[in-house]
Amino acid sequence: MHRLGPIVLVGAGNMGGAMLSGWLKSGVAGGSVIVVDPAPSATIMQTINEAGASHMTALPEDFKANILFLAVKPQIMEAALSPLKSAVGPDTVVVSVAAGKTISFMESHLGDAAMVRAMPNTPAMVGRGVTGAFANSRVSSAQRQSVHSLLSVSGPVEWLQAESEIDAVTALSGSGPAYVFYLVECMAEAGRKLGLPADLAMRLARETVAGAGELLHQSPDGATKLRQNVTSPGGTTAAALSVLMSDEGMQPLFDKALAAARQRAEELSN
Repeated sequence: MHRLGPIVLVGAGNMGGAMLSGWLKSGVAGGSVIVVDPAPSATIMQTINEAGASHMTALPEDFKANILFLAVKPQIMEAALSPLKSAVGPDTVVVSVAAGKTISFMESHLGDAAMVRAMPNTPAMVGRGVTGAFANSRVSSAQRQSVHSLLSVSGPVEWLQAESEIDAVTALSGSGPAYVFYLVECMAEAGRKLGLPADLAMRLARETVAGAGELLHQSPDGATKLRQNVTSPGGTTAAALSVLMSDEGMQPLFDKALAAARQRAEELSN
């Protein structure tokens, strides 16, 4: 990765810490990274020290960031922004991964600036996430490329045409890992009800979903083709899918679930 910096990472919790580790592994110079966090974990401090990065509890007043990466929880974002306004200069791009916090909200605290609003998901912690991102009109092509490089260390980045699409991205991929984890729980419970020991049913369900996900990741075929490959006419898979794909099956449930998640994301943004 080409040299970037100074990069200021505000917040080094699960998501911020995962991004920091990914940046350093991808070749970002540790000396170009400043982590601002009042109480980073011992693991994060070890990462910072080994990489030659810097840790601060607050930025100096005369400091200007090249990239200001906001990875704090949405409920403390407002408190975190005020002390950062002086760090935003004419060449700064601000990147926020906080759900529900709009670009206009950030502008109200940091002033007019190049800003990117991004929605990663938790598989970013193992380098297998996906991120939806929207850039305002002040973001230059060079800044966008720099932000893309930083976000893509944890997985693919999909650039959005409108900020309003972020709420749908939140509903689909941002919250999506929880749906998959719940699928594992449901499969395991169904297996238990068929007579399998609960721990065995959970292991089978967990490995099945993890393996299917990896096959989907590695295969050139799409999800529909892979499903069809498993489904023999008149077989056991077809019998199960006749229930899951019925008018009262999974699709209408997911329609309702994602609509509820998007509505909540919209409420949090207002």
